[in-house]
Amino acid sequence: MRRLLAQVERVAATDVTMIAVGESGTGKEVVARAVHARSSRCEGPFVAVNCGAIQPTLIESELFGHEKGGFTGAIDQKAGYFEQAQGGTLFLDEVTEMPLAMQVKLLRVLESCTFHRVGGDTMIATDVRILAATNRDPLDAVRGGQLREDLLYRLAVFPLHIPPLRERVEDIIPLARHFLAEYNAMERTDKVFSAGTLERLTRYDWPGNVRELKNAVYRAFILADKVIEIGNPNLGSQPQRPNTVDGVVNVRVGTTLADTQREIIMATLAHYNGDKRQAARALGISLKTLYNRLEAYRAG
Repeated sequence: MRRLLAQVERVAATDVTMIAVGESGTGKEVVARAVHARSSRCEGPFVAVNCGAIQPTLIESELFGHEKGGFTGAIDQKAGYFEQAQGGTLFLDEVTEMPLAMQVKLLRVLESCTFHRVGGDTMIATDVRILAATNRDPLDAVRGGQLREDLLYRLAVFPLHIPPLRERVEDIIPLARHFLAEYNAMERTDKVFSAGTLERLTRYDWPGNVRELKNAVYRAFILADKVIEIGNPNLGSQPQRPNTVDGVVNVRVGTTLADTQREIIMATLAHYNGDKRQAARALGISLKTLYNRLEAYRAG
């Protein structure tokens, strides 16, 4: 991680394109924001785009904007992400999920520094630094036909590999304590980890990496009165996929209805940053019912 931070400092001083490669939850956007914050563009906007979350039919309009009447439903002129990021940084997360036809247009913009809105003819000059990220091996993505080779070479002027959490076990406890300190400050509490919890955290493979660790600490923080216990029986055994990714709860086939309900309640509570009233409203239950469920989970 020290080597990675040293690389961040070096690439931030330039204006080259960069691609961060790492598993889901390793902190690719955190690295991109660090590059932006240390660059000459730090006073400009940082615009993050998840390429995999945009419908293929809309991605050109989202990136480049559109003119009024440019297509069915375009009732007003709209500035795209390139215009919103003018003078700053545009972060293209999961760039390998971008449709190939769109990759051609992105490459053209990177080479010419100009584009036009959908439905328009006026060329717009762009002054944007591109930082990209992917959780795939880029060369595998090229071989598999998900990423154009010429675009990869244009993006990977400076590639950064972000190691998974299992390869830096010594970071687990400091990160867990950092997240706990954040939650204590947010809620004005002074909760602490049990010694056994910290030891168990280091035995788990964390397939969801830092994001999974942060979510685990937050769930345990919500349930604890003073001493935080994380006693997941899967810690130290076979790794599981993270339960929550980008606001979607993933439940394994065969999970009991009670456990599924618990996962949804805890994920919703985490989504609303511990606001029980908002969580209860989103879940369609009364605040009293939510408190009763949390009390039952704590007792169990």
